[in-house]
This record gives sequence, C-alpha cells and structure tokens, in this order.
Amino acid sequence: MTRSASDQKIHIATIGRPHGVKGLVRLHSLTETPSLLEELDHLFDDQGQKWHVRWVSPNIAALTDGQGQALSDRTMAEKFVNKRLYILRSSLPVTEEEDFYHIDLIGLKALSPKGDSLGTVTIVHDYGAGTSLELDSGFIIPFTRACVPTIDLEKKEVVIILPDEVEVEGDLDGEVKIRA
Repeated sequence: MTRSASDQKIHIATIGRPHGVKGLVRLHSLTETPSLLEELDHLFDDQGQKWHVRWVSPNIAALTDGQGQALSDRTMAEKFVNKRLYILRSSLPVTEEEDFYHIDLIGLKALSPKGDSLGTVTIVHDYGAGTSLELDSGFIIPFTRACVPTIDLEKKEVVIILPDEVEVEGDLDGEVKIRA
C-alpha cells in the first residue's frame, strides 16, 4: 500500500553536537525558514518520540520531548547527536501557487511535451545556484519555467522540455548524448 502525500514522513531537521553544558544543541534545519520549527507541534524522531524546538540563537536550540522534559546537560544532549526529526506532510503550511515542497515533486512522472515518458522525478537538488530535478532516467533538468512549463500535482505529472544541450538519438528510450 502506498502512503498518501499527507501522511508522508518528511525529514525536516537533524540534531547536531551539543552546545555548552546546559543541554543545548546545534540544530540543522532543512527548511528555508528555521523559525518554522518552533511553530510545529508535530515533530517526531525515528522512534515516534515527539519533540519541541525553542531557538536560543541562530542554529542553537533547546529541545524538549513530548512530556516536556528538556535535555538537561551536555551528556544527555550527546546521546541525540545525528537524530533526525520529521514531520508529516499534512502538518506543513499550504504553499503559494508557484511554490512547491520537494516532497511534492518527488515521484512525479516526467513527460515530454508530446507525452513521451522521460522517467520519474527522484531527487530535487538545490545547491543555492538554482534548483534542478533529477530523473530516474539520468536526466538532470533545471527547475525553470523554460524547462518545466507544467506541473500537475493532481495528475502527478510534470512536463519537461529538455535543454538544447541534451540530444536524444532515436526514441526517448534510446541513447542520450550531451553536446559540447
């Protein structure tokens, strides 16, 4: 059985090493707006333990578990290094019309403008210089309006216009060459 998009578990932060001796930790947020983590009441780890975040300075947080118990000292905080924190997709705020969560794009069928299959979106890369979509067929496509003119989340499809640098010989299942 496949999970619906609303109950998908999304990795949203990772607990880093302790900061000081009072149980504070470095918290690596995977959100564009780290302050959002404070507003979320539904953070949980791999074991289902609930967590609450309170930022004390940039990247430094005080964590309390679902019973309201804070990490009391450095030794306790060390036990949680590299623990991943998650949220269900349904708990995230609604996006604007032209904004997308990465999780909403992963798994979309990629089609050419003619309807030929190009693969499935497997990864969304965002290294700061621009977002790109990686397909299971090996294509990495700039996530721009020119290359991705249509996104239909209800149909779970995305239309891809391959950049001029990508040359396909034969049908789309054939060999792909990159022009120099």
